[in-house]
Amino acid sequence: MPEQTIRIAIIGGGLAGATIANALFQKPNIEVHVYEAAPEFSERGAAVGLARNAIKALEAIIPSTRETVLKKAGAVPTNSTRLIMASGPHAGQKVFDLPTSEDNCVVHRAALLSALIAPLPKHILHANKKLQSINLAESKTRVEFCDGTAETFDAVIGADGIFGSVRKHVLQDAATEHAATPVGFWDCRYLVPYEKAKEKLGVQYFDVHRQYGWCGDGAFIMHDVLDNGDTVQCVISGMEENPTEDRSRPLNREILEHTLKACLDGPIARNMIDLVLECPDLRLYSQWEHKSTPTYSNGNVCIMGDAAHATSPWQGSGAGMAIEDAAVLGALLDQVKTPEDIAVAFQAYDQVRRPRDQRVIDSSKETGKLMCLQGPAASVDANGLLGLLGHRWDFISAFDIGDDMNKAVSLAKELGVK
Repeated sequence: MPEQTIRIAIIGGGLAGATIANALFQKPNIEVHVYEAAPEFSERGAAVGLARNAIKALEAIIPSTRETVLKKAGAVPTNSTRLIMASGPHAGQKVFDLPTSEDNCVVHRAALLSALIAPLPKHILHANKKLQSINLAESKTRVEFCDGTAETFDAVIGADGIFGSVRKHVLQDAATEHAATPVGFWDCRYLVPYEKAKEKLGVQYFDVHRQYGWCGDGAFIMHDVLDNGDTVQCVISGMEENPTEDRSRPLNREILEHTLKACLDGPIARNMIDLVLECPDLRLYSQWEHKSTPTYSNGNVCIMGDAAHATSPWQGSGAGMAIEDAAVLGALLDQVKTPEDIAVAFQAYDQVRRPRDQRVIDSSKETGKLMCLQGPAASVDANGLLGLLGHRWDFISAFDIGDDMNKAVSLAKELGVK
């Protein structure tokens, strides 16, 4: 008897959607289609960091990741992350070098997405398809789009971002209670040619391709190298005392100097302000998160990436969590032979992934407070901050994606997947 074809819709064509599409499109019994609301498949934002755990998860999906994805996208290995005090009497003191290896890298978001989209067959990619509704139609799931078209699928995976519509379907009446809310920080990002950044910030910070983080009272500064060493990402973050519904607002020198007032006499703040103000449309973006999510699945529909567990960027794990989700979902759907098994597979995915993702969300927010020298980090010196931050990344980078994949498959079989 021929194997039954399972049709799966992926809603959202960003990094999460492209990654899960790569995990599924070559499986012989799965027909997958990716729907993106925007006119083209693209990513907003500057850079994304991928630690060892994220790269291992991507290799579980695409074994040739280093050559066909990361190298193609211009990823730059992170030799280390150096944290330095930016304000107060200890300004300029090194907190620590977080050692990394070539297993860690920084890559431009748009370039990474392009490299992930490249292997996907064109006929499964559908732009300008904004989701309108998801409804059950007998044993199928009917997906309706705002252009008046509709398709039926055996399963739907929502990768449509922090404010995505699929999340509302999965959570139903609980969606409002568990909607995204402000974290309490904002950030701005600007990409600068390497030589200009080196000249403005200081040649001493460019002896190796290292990520620098500067911890100041109420603020944080970061810079790292992208695009095979051609570009530098410059980031300024600040505490947001009174978040508004308007997530994006214009930035000017007055706001930046007020945010970095404790850092202005230090070694980096004034030069960074001058550099980012060269951006013709500099804006701050509020950081939002999902503080809690009761489930990632509802029947034959599930959510992943930012649609499931949006987090603040303080531990650089948002993209990594989405890639881990995709690896686990790929392993589970490898076991599914009939549509009747999908809901059980999605339950296993939820039970395995949600505790890990929630731990990262909670840890990231607390890490942000420490890096802005708030709470226990107020008035500490470099050694004191080292004691507070030194091991906060251990549970993230030491994670073994193979364990989660095996755990999810075993659980799915316990729950009834044949």
